[in-house]
Amino acid sequence: MKKYISMFAMALTLSWGFTACSVETDENPGGTAIQNMCGYWDVQIDAVDASGKVFIDTDGDAWYDPFSIGVTTLYTYNTASNSATEMWIEGDGKGSFYDFKFKAPIDYAAGSFTATNIPYDPDEQEIADSIAAGNPILDDDGVTPLVPGTATITDAKIMLGVAKNLHGMPCDSISFIISFSDDKNPAQYGYAAYRVYGTRHTGFTE
Repeated sequence: MKKYISMFAMALTLSWGFTACSVETDENPGGTAIQNMCGYWDVQIDAVDASGKVFIDTDGDAWYDPFSIGVTTLYTYNTASNSATEMWIEGDGKGSFYDFKFKAPIDYAAGSFTATNIPYDPDEQEIADSIAAGNPILDDDGVTPLVPGTATITDAKIMLGVAKNLHGMPCDSISFIISFSDDKNPAQYGYAAYRVYGTRHTGFTE
């Protein structure tokens, strides 16, 4: 009998524990100040001309996915201060393209964002900060100061529910044009920048 009483007491104790946990998880934690613009995105990258259209070279070839990256990952997320006027944007170039991570000004009501000559990753930001502090970092020759590589973003937009995934379900879209100050490819091959575009990651295999 004692055995059954002990088992009943244990089950009752566990049920109280689960009940307590479920009450906690029912609490609404709220969202961030820019929750509609935050996300994990599946994107592609094309080379574009000055008008933002896919670049067509002299041989008539369209420069879709010039680095053969395919679909890659992009993250947009709020700052530590939960600012309503800027967000982090972070892209994975898969070793072929720029990896970038920087804070970009946003217009949350319009779902847009921009950047003008912003150091495109923490290393480039360190160089810029050192210059601003009057302590430039020198190149390997010990004479020439390093110049920070910067990114510029235009024509950026996040739109809710306007796209569809491969299963036909509505999802959010993102698109922007980005260029880098230390990128020699545009001048060499004749295009202007890159369009990054895609949809919010759904979690489904597509």
